[in-house]
Amino acid sequence: VQLQASGGGLVQSGGSLRLSCAASGFTLANYTAGWFRQAPGKGREQVSCISDTGSRSYYAESVKGRFLISRDIAKNTLYLQMNNLKPEDTAVYYCAADSMFICTSVQGFGPLNAELDVWGQGTQVTVSS
Repeated sequence: VQLQASGGGLVQSGGSLRLSCAASGFTLANYTAGWFRQAPGKGREQVSCISDTGSRSYYAESVKGRFLISRDIAKNTLYLQMNNLKPEDTAVYYCAADSMFICTSVQGFGPLNAELDVWGQGTQVTVSS
């Protein structure tokens, strides 16, 4: 059971990146999945999540209107399209998934998100001003 994140890089302010998170050993369609980020010297922040059915999603206030989470069930892959990037978006981004947690539009995974089952390795996103 594994998640493999990719797609990070260096981009100028206002630019775009698409992060990918490929799942192996399990079927992503049966899991709630999402993205977190951790900036230098800061705690981990929940960015976005999507329910197992794809019917619900959550976005942190700081990324609403700029980021879009999606899945490709056939490819068993989770995505995060990031547009209009800002220097404050600079962080290591992690994907995560769980078969029992739910994703609500208000709280996302909720305060116990550290207990999510599967975590990918991080991918660095750096936004220059």
